[in-house]
Amino acid sequence: MKISRWSTLAVLLLCLITPAMAGDKGKKETKPGDAKAKAAMHEKAMMDAWMKAATPGEPHKKLEPFVGTFDVKVKSWMQPGAPAMESTGTSEQNWVLGGRYVEQRFKGSFMEQPFEGLGYTGYDNIKKQYVGTWMDNMSTAVMMSTGKADASGKQMNFKGTSPDPMTGKDMSMTSKITVADNNHHTMEMWGPAPNGKIFKMMEIQYVRKN
Repeated sequence: MKISRWSTLAVLLLCLITPAMAGDKGKKETKPGDAKAKAAMHEKAMMDAWMKAATPGEPHKKLEPFVGTFDVKVKSWMQPGAPAMESTGTSEQNWVLGGRYVEQRFKGSFMEQPFEGLGYTGYDNIKKQYVGTWMDNMSTAVMMSTGKADASGKQMNFKGTSPDPMTGKDMSMTSKITVADNNHHTMEMWGPAPNGKIFKMMEIQYVRKN
């Protein structure tokens, strides 16, 4: 029995060693030219993927109606059923970083106080979704959102988060941008009321300056 057991172990060990030796032999026999060719192919694949990810495309062109200078009318609601607070402003929106993002610089007022905002909207070729950020002088937080456009590009729907100053936790927001034509578009935003009910918080109408 002992001899049989040791014989079996020897056979198993031989079976394990043989493929490993064959693999080592294969590696040793790899020609330098083959290794260089594989490295070159890998490098080219990396560069192609990088260029594809970095090059603005058709989704970026759908942001073109937002580029320009716009007169802005803002309506905002503090809670469901409350009267709308209305204000006006101006929004300067330009392509930046080689047509990859639209930069928005907004100036107006909110609750009778000067208001300034800065936002960026672009399209992520890798994740295949629109991305946006928003910062303003009434917060130290950054609102971040991602979204999709319909086939026409006339409507974009975003989901985002912004820290709630009352709780310190992220608050979920949704927004919709509707393009009426090259000179008019509207942004609407919804978020939770203190009781958790979702309501329309804001509506912004953009009219291109002549």
